[in-house]
Amino acid sequence: MLEGINGNSISIGSRSIAVLTKMEQIAIGLEQYGPIRNIRPFKRVNLLWGLESALEAFFRIIASLVEDLRVSLGFCVLGFLKASFSVRKILRMKGEREVKNGVSEEEREVKRKRVMERSDSPPPPLGFNNPLLPLANAYDDDDEEEENEQKKSQARGNGVAKGEGNGNKVKGEAQEEVDDDEDDDDEASKGRGKHSRHVEVRRDCPYLDTVNRQVLDFDFERFCSVSLSNLNVYACLVCGKYFQGRSQKSHAYTHSLEAGHHVYINLLTEKVYCLPDSYEINDPSLDDIRHVLNPRFSRAQVDELDKNRQWSRALDGSDYLPGMVGLNNIQKTEFVNVTIQSLMRVTPLRNFFLIPENYQHCKSPLVHRFGELTRKIWHARNFKGQVSPHEFLQAVMKASKKRFRIGQQSDPVEFMSWLLNTLHMDLRTSKDASSIIHKCFQGELEVVREYQGNENKEISRMPFLMLGLDLPPPPLFKDVMEKNIIPQVALFDLLKKFDGETVTEVVRPKLARMRYRITKSPPYLMFHMVRFKKNNFFKEKNPTLVNFPVKDMELRDYIPSLPRAPEGEKVCSKYNLIANIVHDGKPEDGYFRVFVQRKSQELWYEMQDLHVAETLPQMVELSEAYMQIYEQQDE
Repeated sequence: MLEGINGNSISIGSRSIAVLTKMEQIAIGLEQYGPIRNIRPFKRVNLLWGLESALEAFFRIIASLVEDLRVSLGFCVLGFLKASFSVRKILRMKGEREVKNGVSEEEREVKRKRVMERSDSPPPPLGFNNPLLPLANAYDDDDEEEENEQKKSQARGNGVAKGEGNGNKVKGEAQEEVDDDEDDDDEASKGRGKHSRHVEVRRDCPYLDTVNRQVLDFDFERFCSVSLSNLNVYACLVCGKYFQGRSQKSHAYTHSLEAGHHVYINLLTEKVYCLPDSYEINDPSLDDIRHVLNPRFSRAQVDELDKNRQWSRALDGSDYLPGMVGLNNIQKTEFVNVTIQSLMRVTPLRNFFLIPENYQHCKSPLVHRFGELTRKIWHARNFKGQVSPHEFLQAVMKASKKRFRIGQQSDPVEFMSWLLNTLHMDLRTSKDASSIIHKCFQGELEVVREYQGNENKEISRMPFLMLGLDLPPPPLFKDVMEKNIIPQVALFDLLKKFDGETVTEVVRPKLARMRYRITKSPPYLMFHMVRFKKNNFFKEKNPTLVNFPVKDMELRDYIPSLPRAPEGEKVCSKYNLIANIVHDGKPEDGYFRVFVQRKSQELWYEMQDLHVAETLPQMVELSEAYMQIYEQQDE
């Protein structure tokens, strides 16, 4: 009767067999029991079968529990063996590396004692009482010194032109250097009994050969890849990742032990350290990394940029032109790329932002990010022939309150207008209300308003940074080939709007007749062709082609009322085209590209994100111009 139970309980063990034997004896006793024996045979069989099924289910459950327990114990043992094997492998690799680098047993013993002494010291106090964040807020003296150095560096201004070699201050193979901020630390730590710390400075680091310049990319935001903090951030020169701090409880220190990466650079102070030994590396071979991290120019180098015809070579072997590098399109950000490439052709604006001393008084992140992007574009020692404007875009999103953001296409004209006005507001001071923006682009218009039913005229003067040119409406009919007619118009006809005689009717804010006259022409004249119009249903694009001169545009021929220069001053009214932004495709699905001129050779280049190619001046004239920048010629 209980054969099924006995068969399923073989794996349970001797104790389970004994229990089954006892249960069989109980069943036999029940059969001989008088009341059960008096039950009808059919019902008695059902009762015994039910008892047998219950016992069988019970022992199946017991068997499954024993099997699960056996599997769990097996996994635990396997995990323990795997972890111990990994630890042995790491220790063996570290020993082989030390033997390869010539580290003796005595040096390893000294290093081991040093680590043990550090581990015996009490941990530093938390920055604030938060038990959930012990790692991100527990700093030692090294991190506090780095933060003080960062504050001092920000006060002096970041990116001032420095000497080429930083390794000349070391005399000997190894010496100890007192940190620059020792006095500041002593003053800030009065009442706490904080002692001055010394950082060992060495040139014979055995891990310099592990630095991998191919993976270094300093274009992205400087946040720790673990804690997402932007304070005291270091870059690993082996894998390129960002980590916070260099104390024993920092993420950089942990990464140096786990991954075996030992060389780190502070992204603000540009000092290089070896972790976990925590000594400073002062070697001239690292100067190229410092220049890529923070490009710097002298005033003599800035003056020679437009005369330089040499190409530069990246680490991957590709050649690129300084100032003509491609910009990464992160996600629908070509409107930013064409705007930046156009502004890089404005020489006074470029020269101003290439030297950080000119705007070190400004606290706006947008100004500093724009300056960093300008220096990276014109740097001739980059590791790669392209630049990512990621940090600049983050500053734009924050300053514009996400009016211009990554992932959403916008109008380059709107972005150009917002960017120039925002930079001007951030750069001006209480002593000087002007800025480099107004010195380059600001002109003046005389506006005459005539209202219907009012004989009096209102005359006013208003500044401008950009002039909007109205295109004639496209024809409604098609030609004999049943194709749309693409009209053409000369720039001369569009500029008649500003001759002081042509009347323009406006509706807002109220119906009026307007006449415009340019009373002051800026050194850089910016035109905007009004191609897009929105209504309640869709967005329309005007495909009219504009015929414009590329060189020697005499503005006085187009605008006869342009005022003469004062006596004793020589002001030229001829302009040359330096940038032309073009829109191709449909209004919603189109894309932007830009034609720019390289002054050193007077060659034209077509640029669209990472695509940079030389083109002919005739191709520039045949494009659908959307925004143009003209430069005033020198006498």
